[in-house]
Amino acid sequence: MNCSHIFEEIDSLCEEYIGVWEDICNIESPSKYKAGVDAVGNYLVSLSEKLGFKVERYPEEKFGDVIAVMMNSESANKPICISGHMDTVHPLGLFGTPAAQREGDKLMGPGAMDCKGGIAAGFLAMNALKNCGYAERPVVMILQSNEEIGSGLDAKHPVETMCELARGSVAFLNLEGHEGHFAGKACLKRKGSARFNLTIRGVAAHGAYCAVEGANAIVEAAHKVIELDKYKADDGLTINCGIISGGSVVNTVPDVCEVKIDVRYAKAEEFDEALRIIERVASETYVKGCTCEVTMVAKRVAMEPCEKNLALLDTANRAFAENGLSPLESGERRGGSDASDITACGIPCLDSLGVGGERAHSAEEYGVISSLSESAKRVVSIVTAL
Repeated sequence: MNCSHIFEEIDSLCEEYIGVWEDICNIESPSKYKAGVDAVGNYLVSLSEKLGFKVERYPEEKFGDVIAVMMNSESANKPICISGHMDTVHPLGLFGTPAAQREGDKLMGPGAMDCKGGIAAGFLAMNALKNCGYAERPVVMILQSNEEIGSGLDAKHPVETMCELARGSVAFLNLEGHEGHFAGKACLKRKGSARFNLTIRGVAAHGAYCAVEGANAIVEAAHKVIELDKYKADDGLTINCGIISGGSVVNTVPDVCEVKIDVRYAKAEEFDEALRIIERVASETYVKGCTCEVTMVAKRVAMEPCEKNLALLDTANRAFAENGLSPLESGERRGGSDASDITACGIPCLDSLGVGGERAHSAEEYGVISSLSESAKRVVSIVTAL
């Protein structure tokens, strides 16, 4: 479908939605700050109601509420889902007051690229579709509330709600931002991640008698870290021991040491391999008298390449060609996203269709203002093609 009239509407609405983007960046929303995430949600609920969209809120006790915004709710056809997350990694006050600042073609602020720019682009696309009379399918914007910590085993409920809301949809467009080096790509592959804690227990003793008494938990941990450090495949399994803590005073044989481990894997089989490796290393004793307990504290599935996602990218690229937009190649990213969980549910998904920018997760994060309209136009092209 030729979308020139919808593109014109996007251009006419763009300045308004740059303002929306700036507004939601000014509402600071670290993942564990429920009040801030809910304040972003409340702003977007108000915007949705003004546009005449149906809104459903899914309450969360610990995290921000998940919100679903639907246009064309009366349509009996299968919906198309678009999504962005309202939470950020940044501690309160990191960007000063106001938190968002415009500087040329940059909008600087917490979550400007990751992922509030994508949220603004999604609403811009929906507003333009509505104004131009699009009524073929329901379009559902899912506002996730804790994506940045969604791999934690105690933080899965918002992710599960998102997956349930998307079940049965013909496509899911994830509006994560992307850095300049990823321009021209849609993400179809992401590594999965998991976090493990090793708790090593030894036997305390006076440091003067370490040759004959005690069992040093730190030394036991050191052997395990060296063994685990052997597993580093850039395109596959990596095991990184990122934090070690143990001991109390220098003249005592430490009886406890904890090692925190980050695992990245490209395929489900590699996670199984990592689990076997960690359990084997944990069970081996290098220092007599030491024991080790393994606890998995987080897991996010990998986004593995699949035919459904490749077919959706082909459809998208045909729509882009018809509407004068450049094609997107299939790309791979290291960090996790909600697209991994959606793909694992069997829903066709394209990821990283949000705004461009740089320095995500840092105090210098920014989104490229001129990329907002392109992101919205890509969303519109895909929606109308389906």
